[in-house]
Amino acid sequence: MQAEAERQYGDFVATRAAPLVGFAFLLCGDWHRAEDTVQSALVKLYLAWPRLDRVDAVEPYVRRIVLRVLADNGRLARFRRERLSDRVPERPGADSSDAADDRMVLLSALAALPPRQRAVVVLRFWEDQSIEQCAEALGCSEGTVKSQAARGLQTLRNLLGNQFLASKERG
Repeated sequence: MQAEAERQYGDFVATRAAPLVGFAFLLCGDWHRAEDTVQSALVKLYLAWPRLDRVDAVEPYVRRIVLRVLADNGRLARFRRERLSDRVPERPGADSSDAADDRMVLLSALAALPPRQRAVVVLRFWEDQSIEQCAEALGCSEGTVKSQAARGLQTLRNLLGNQFLASKERG
């Protein structure tokens, strides 16, 4: 890789790695898995970097890589020895404030969404992406993004209950 392209890649990684880990965490619910996923995605991005024409097209491309790495890992999960648990272990000295409890409830509900709905909800509402940007990142139509967003939000409403959502909208 040429020096200029390598510098551009390094700049991209320095500025976007942490937000990408946050994005991956919202999709999978595990910080370690999110970090591993982003690391794998950035390796794949490095290999493709010389072929990328526009710098503004890199962000959706790397998000698509993250989604694919998570999907591939999910398909291979049945061959692993570890078993995931539905419950988060308690952390010693964890913050027991309402805000921390609310975050855990939201993350738990988010984890209960099917993968495609979760990806759309995270991209649209956590990452504040447009419908067009979501469609590009997911490699699907805008109509699919709209329907998956509607289904995902309805599932979250059902899981969280209207009282919880109403209290969050007011406060």
